[in-house]
Amino acid sequence: MPPFRPSPSVRTLELPRRTLHPNFFTKRPIPPRFFTTRQIPTRRCISNGPSKGPSKPKPDPLEEWRNPEPSKWPNRIRLLMVPFIGAIIYSMVTDKSIYTEPPSIAEKDSILKRENGISERSPMRLRMEQFIKQHQKQIVAELEKVDGKKFTIDSWQRAEGGGGISCVLQDGNVFEKAGVNISVVYGKLPRAAIAKMHANHKALDPSVDSLEFFAAGLSMVLHPSNPNAPTVHLNYRYFETADGQGETNAWWYGGGCDLTPSYLYDEDAIHFHQSIKDACDKHDKEYYPRFKKWCDEYFNNKHRGETRGIGGIFFDDLDETEKDQEQLFSFVQSCLSAFLPSYIPIINRRKDMPFTEEQKQWQQIRRGRYVEFNLVHDRGTAFGLNTPGARVESILMSLPLTARWQYMHAPEKGSREERLLDVLRQPREWV
Repeated sequence: MPPFRPSPSVRTLELPRRTLHPNFFTKRPIPPRFFTTRQIPTRRCISNGPSKGPSKPKPDPLEEWRNPEPSKWPNRIRLLMVPFIGAIIYSMVTDKSIYTEPPSIAEKDSILKRENGISERSPMRLRMEQFIKQHQKQIVAELEKVDGKKFTIDSWQRAEGGGGISCVLQDGNVFEKAGVNISVVYGKLPRAAIAKMHANHKALDPSVDSLEFFAAGLSMVLHPSNPNAPTVHLNYRYFETADGQGETNAWWYGGGCDLTPSYLYDEDAIHFHQSIKDACDKHDKEYYPRFKKWCDEYFNNKHRGETRGIGGIFFDDLDETEKDQEQLFSFVQSCLSAFLPSYIPIINRRKDMPFTEEQKQWQQIRRGRYVEFNLVHDRGTAFGLNTPGARVESILMSLPLTARWQYMHAPEKGSREERLLDVLRQPREWV
């Protein structure tokens, strides 16, 4: 086959051949580098002949990846972050609560309970809280056996710290109203309250503006429906204050238990007082006579010239000047544990006794005197109502469901009602 030859028309379009010098490309000057120090790789071309002059090193095609040019954005971000970081530093310096204030005792206790539970080595406030919670359950269970109806259980939290559990029974088979409450309260005492407490507790500094405090206690009031069955009141509590670093600087115990009958049965009074005396005698033979006298003087309607009931024991502000903390805690435990044996036999004897309408009215009058004391004289009621964030329903749980104020009422001469008034006007030694 003959070789292919382009037609004459195609040949007319061919460009004249031009021979380039072999060093045409290599001898071109390299442009100056104005904007970067990054090495620009040299362009390589295929020459038609041997090169002249020294050989050039081959550029690394991955040089740009290995050593990238620094970005300008990090510097810009740093500039943008300066105001933001400055604001954070200013806040940290000016807001002292971030680092300078220690955790509150409420926060410390929450961590301790969560991480370690409660043991004999725990702070006293946590041990007291555990103790009263256990006895609340035990007392409620026994009273439900007596009444036959269940308590309404109401748990509540306090915004300032702490909370409580209120167990209340109304219109039961035995109890017209019964309440067994615990409260565990954290807060701050104002300067006026500190100055007032300083009289009994010299560890408190009256010059500070406020102090953290902790208060825990079990309070109970039972108002039976039958006028032959006595009302009973109980309260055992622990109070503690902390300094600016959260360390305990003052503590004390308080409480007591007393019986308020509408109709007096000597055997009930003797049994009740003997049970309390036995609990006191385990710790100090002087406790019962001392605290019984204190009870008669405290639970006293001075405007009436008569005590609220036939007494029991009462004490307050027991601190290290009395005995050490462990001894006083043991004493309070014995007193609270003595309640059920002191009262359950009495309520079981009286709850089903027959009574008249006149006896019921007398019971209502005596309940009116009970209300008068709680609202006029009782320190615990006043403290509770004046505590910020107080739960009023729990504080006034102690009031009876019904009461009566009859103008110028006077019992008949020689009646059982008059005998009760004689004892209330002149407290008696029962054991």
